[in-house]
Amino acid sequence: MRLKKNDTVKVIAGSEKGKSGKIVKVDLENERVYIQGVNMVKKTMKKKSAQDKGGIMEVEAPIHVSNVALLSKDKVTKVGYKMDGGKKVRYAKKTGEVL
Repeated sequence: MRLKKNDTVKVIAGSEKGKSGKIVKVDLENERVYIQGVNMVKKTMKKKSAQDKGGIMEVEAPIHVSNVALLSKDKVTKVGYKMDGGKKVRYAKKTGEVL
């Protein structure tokens, strides 16, 4: 998977199309990403301690990696790899910026 935690991405398909945010979590096994503030669902949470509140919480639901694209300088781009001084680095194909 070419996307990593803390990458800024834009949703390009589905009900959340057009929204963007940072990747909070990556699920490599199922090829899904959790994006901050996008695809929010309500979930009932149990009270775990005296300080912790239970009840209905809003949490991010996963989105398949094929439905998101990397944002680099506010442009949707693909991720490429190149050698930079003997080290393999990720870069944005549209802008050439090293990620």
